[in-house]
Amino acid sequence: MPSRYQPNLTPAPARLIQHDGDAVYGLFDGSVPRLNFTDFDYRTVLDGKASQLARHFQFKQFQFVSVTGPNWLLAVAIADIRYASSGFAYLYQQDATTVEKGLLLPLQLGCQMSQSPTSGRAQLHLGKTRWHLDLNNHSWQLELECGELQASLQLERQQQQPLALCAPTGYQGLTYTEKNNALAVTGELKLGERQFDLSEARGGYDFSAGFMRRRTNWRWASINTLLQNEPFGLNLANGVNETGLCENALWYQGKIQHLSPVQFQLNRRQPNQNWQLHTLCGEVELEFQPLYCRQEKVQAALLTSNFRQYVGYYQGNIMLADGSKLQLQQCLGLAEDHYAKW
Repeated sequence: MPSRYQPNLTPAPARLIQHDGDAVYGLFDGSVPRLNFTDFDYRTVLDGKASQLARHFQFKQFQFVSVTGPNWLLAVAIADIRYASSGFAYLYQQDATTVEKGLLLPLQLGCQMSQSPTSGRAQLHLGKTRWHLDLNNHSWQLELECGELQASLQLERQQQQPLALCAPTGYQGLTYTEKNNALAVTGELKLGERQFDLSEARGGYDFSAGFMRRRTNWRWASINTLLQNEPFGLNLANGVNETGLCENALWYQGKIQHLSPVQFQLNRRQPNQNWQLHTLCGEVELEFQPLYCRQEKVQAALLTSNFRQYVGYYQGNIMLADGSKLQLQQCLGLAEDHYAKW
C-alpha cells in the first residue's frame, strides 16, 4: 500500500526572516540561502522586546557531517552554544579501535560558524587540531586535521533536494534545519598510513540554527548507504522541530520522500539494548543495535548536557511512496539521545 504521508512544500524564500520581523515557516522545496536571524523580532514570553544579551545567548547553531563506508563511519560536529564552543570527530571501524577527539572551549574561542547552508565556513580549532567545513551551492567540503586522522572530503549536493524546514520552537523561538543524506563522497580519508576506499561511501550533513529552547531534547536516526547499489539515506528525529512539522525524510535513487512523525522506543537505563523505531503512517519499521557510543555528560554552572551518539546496525523495512518495500539488514548508521540545558 503506498505511503499516505505527502506534505505540501513551501517554495524556499530568498531569505528566512521577512520585512515584518517574522519568519517563513514550513517544509521547503530547497535550501534557504539567507538566514538573516538578526532581523527576527525576538520577544520575551510576556511580549516585550528581547534584550541584545538574551538574543545573543539564546541563539544556538551546530553543523554536522557523517560519512559511512562498508565497515566504518566518520562523524564530525561543530557547535556554538554561546556559553561554549564544542565539537568532536571520530572514526568508527568494525575491525579496529575507534579513534576520537573532542573539543570544549569557552564562549566562541576557536569557533566560527557559517551563516548559510549554501555559503560560508564553519570551523573549530585548538593548536594543531582543527576541522572546518566550506559550504556552497554544489557541495559541503570537510577538512580535518586530528593527529593521525586526516580528511579532505567533498559531499556532492547538486541535483538532490534537501530536507529543509523552519519551525516555531517553544513559545518564542524558531529553528531552521537542513539535512541531506546519501550524497556521493570524493576526496581522501586517512588514518596513519591507511587510506580508506571511498568508492562505496555515502555522506550526509546537518545544518541547524535558531533561537532554541533553554531546555531541549531529541532523539535522532541517520543512515547513509547503498542498497542494491542505489544510494539510500534516512533522517528521523523527534523532540525538537515538531511544532506542526517534522524533519523526517528518506532519499532513494536521488529523490526525497517526506515521512510521517516517528517514535523511538529505548531503555535509558540500559541504552545498549536494541532500539525500536516506527513512523505514524507505517513507512518505517526498524530496529537499531548499538555497537559504539560516544558519550558526554556535563554539568557546569548554566549548562547541562547528557549526550549519547551511537554507531550501530539498522534492520527492518522501509515503504516507498509507490508501495514498494526496501529491506535493511545490518545497515551501519547513527542514533542519538540528547538532553541539553543551554
